[in-house]
Amino acid sequence: MLSKEHKFKDSNGFIALCRPGFEKALAQEFYRWSGQKGMAGVCRADDRNGFVVFSASMPMDDLAAEAAPSWQRLIFARQVLPWFVQVTDLPAGDRLTPILAAVEQFPPEAVFEGIELAFPDSEAGRPLSRFCRRFEKPLTCALQERERLAPKGNPGEMLYGVFTDWSTVWLCHAPPGLAAPSASGIPRLRMPREAPSRSVLKLAEALLVLLTDKERQRFLKPGMKAVDLGAAPGGWSWQFAQYGIEVTAIDNGRIAPRVTATGMVHPIAADGFKWRPRRSVDWLLCDMVEQPSRIAELMAAWLARGDCRHALFNLKLPMKKRLAAIDDALARLRRRMGSQGGVELRVKHLYHDREEVTVYARALRGARRGRR
Repeated sequence: MLSKEHKFKDSNGFIALCRPGFEKALAQEFYRWSGQKGMAGVCRADDRNGFVVFSASMPMDDLAAEAAPSWQRLIFARQVLPWFVQVTDLPAGDRLTPILAAVEQFPPEAVFEGIELAFPDSEAGRPLSRFCRRFEKPLTCALQERERLAPKGNPGEMLYGVFTDWSTVWLCHAPPGLAAPSASGIPRLRMPREAPSRSVLKLAEALLVLLTDKERQRFLKPGMKAVDLGAAPGGWSWQFAQYGIEVTAIDNGRIAPRVTATGMVHPIAADGFKWRPRRSVDWLLCDMVEQPSRIAELMAAWLARGDCRHALFNLKLPMKKRLAAIDDALARLRRRMGSQGGVELRVKHLYHDREEVTVYARALRGARRGRR
């Protein structure tokens, strides 16, 4: 069993999955991380292939798990895994033999909890989905025969195989907590039949990814109050109503009847940039289409005044300089909240996001509470 105090000895770098078209932004994040950690390396980031490979130019022996570029720390990464072996030229008739030979390059004590296969969410990668599902079982059986998988009930590190095409697989393994729950980094969410729009999936994913289990229990309680700016047709308002949270939906557009039928959503026809609550609320939601700097200033104003305790909002990104736009928006929030005790920020490019990122912001202790 590998040590729980995981070190990236013998790792050659990291492979990360992302939405196609965002490879360059993810590569920028890798270079930023490597510069901060003094970890020299180069990125392979081909446009629209859905993955980025960071190859370290120096040994990674001293890199601790808490300092690694996990999928939660990198905004544009759906999954991040340390890769150890790249297996190329896999024959179509027998991919199993060369993969097993590559696994034998791991030390004898390297025994894994299980195997998961992943693939990029790209035009070239999606056809690999069915193959990965079928191939996982024979690969698991072969690894068990070679005593490379731990007995049940004996948890350890997972072994991952990331297929980037039909003839190439990257073998990776990661300590618990470093990798995303889904091997390909895509959460399995079902669209509720009664939901007014697919935007509910975006919010459901945001609450799943940006909050912990304990935080969801603590921060999403019946009887709480929320405001949804730019609410129409009401997907986000409807989702919060399912938690028993009363929502004031602000929009000059029409809120869907099935949303108001919950009895928990109260529409107000108003401009989301001008409207203010009479009393502070627990949550502020915002999915308005506007410049990210302007949305950031609006969110900062609500938090700084104490009009809300938590904010969940989207930043619509430009086609170029996406990371710079995020940096600017977050800097605006931090500047405004600096004198109020500060702000905690979590940012993620979710699977259900497109040209945007989703941000969770929480005023830290010392921020003015506002009116009750």
